[in-house]
Amino acid sequence: MATRSIFSSNPTMAQRRIAALKQFVPSFTQSLLGLACVALLCLTYLSLRSLSPSNASTPFHRSMSFSNASTSQDVEDTKTTISSSIYHYPEVFLRNYEAMERDFKVYIYPDGDPKTFYQTPRKLTGKYCSEGYFFQNIRESHFRTDDPDQADLFFVPVSPHKMRGMGTSYENMTIIVREYVLGLIQKYPYWNRTLGADHFFVACQDVGVRAFEGLEMMIKNSIRVVCSPSYNVGYVPHKDVALPQILQPFALPAGGNDIENRTILGFWAGHRNSKIRVILARVWENDTELAISNNRINRATGPLVYQRRFYSTKFCICPGGSQVNSARIMDSIHYGCIPVILSDYYDLPFNDILDWSKFSLILKEKDVYQLKDILKSVSHERFVVLHKNLVEVQKHFEWHSPPIPYDTFHMTMYELWLRHHVIRY
Repeated sequence: MATRSIFSSNPTMAQRRIAALKQFVPSFTQSLLGLACVALLCLTYLSLRSLSPSNASTPFHRSMSFSNASTSQDVEDTKTTISSSIYHYPEVFLRNYEAMERDFKVYIYPDGDPKTFYQTPRKLTGKYCSEGYFFQNIRESHFRTDDPDQADLFFVPVSPHKMRGMGTSYENMTIIVREYVLGLIQKYPYWNRTLGADHFFVACQDVGVRAFEGLEMMIKNSIRVVCSPSYNVGYVPHKDVALPQILQPFALPAGGNDIENRTILGFWAGHRNSKIRVILARVWENDTELAISNNRINRATGPLVYQRRFYSTKFCICPGGSQVNSARIMDSIHYGCIPVILSDYYDLPFNDILDWSKFSLILKEKDVYQLKDILKSVSHERFVVLHKNLVEVQKHFEWHSPPIPYDTFHMTMYELWLRHHVIRY
């Protein structure tokens, strides 16, 4: 039997279904058109947003306020413009910096006599003052917590700088540090959770770095924040932190937009206490375009002659001395003279954050023989950019008490914040 259509078997129902379909098709079509319009509007919005200055890749601008600003003026003063020109990843830096300011906590061990070697730096001046400033800044900052269970890292507050100032021998330093740390390990449970990987100490001279060598597990496991990032003393770049060796207070104001005054091509004066310095002086001390002296400028020639020379120089030569680090690099940054880092290895301070190639020249020691040609090959246009970026980076290489956002203390804390994320227990 042939099957009859439902329309012919029930014409009334068929008519109703056809009428319903006629109503449904336009309604469905209108819905699709509506959805398409909504999608188009969303895409347009996102496209326009991606073109807005807040997400532009270069330059990148963003204002930030901080919880430790005590007044509205303080908040206004801490608003900072971050440019992509001197940072590896400015967006990432800003986002992480915000998280660090909000969440990062450090516990300072309270044990030890503050009148001797613990918790109190000797002074806040001289070429090792970075150690003293860090000790003072960490105590007065909002990163400090009195609850060790809230701490991300633990600070072992032994000041080798103060020991050195009191005439303590290297041998006695190692004994003092060893006994102090072993006492902390026995009294508190926190060291044993990571074998000291979430602990750090601060030292801004080679003797201070060596003072911790009496405790091998501290050298291998703990974070060393040091001004002497020399690989030959066991410095590990991904674990340890290079602390800038800053000579504060600076004798003269910071250099700024003064390119027209910089008529000397290159400058260096200092002791010949390393092989590269001996070569530098021997090859270039008689050159008429490079101001190279084989010893320090005598103060008898006039007040602050050495510092004033930075103001009139385009490139300041920074060869390693007895250690790879040098306060001359930070002097160059402060006075607006492009640092020329002449070293085969140097884990530069804040190298995780800052792109040093944007405000300095980094050369190998063998390049000393072509030094003048290299400096003269830098075009005026490139020099202007390097100088502009150098002025921008100055804020990161200054200590303040109390500390202020983006200064040396906060940049050092950021380096510690980065490292604490790889510690698991």
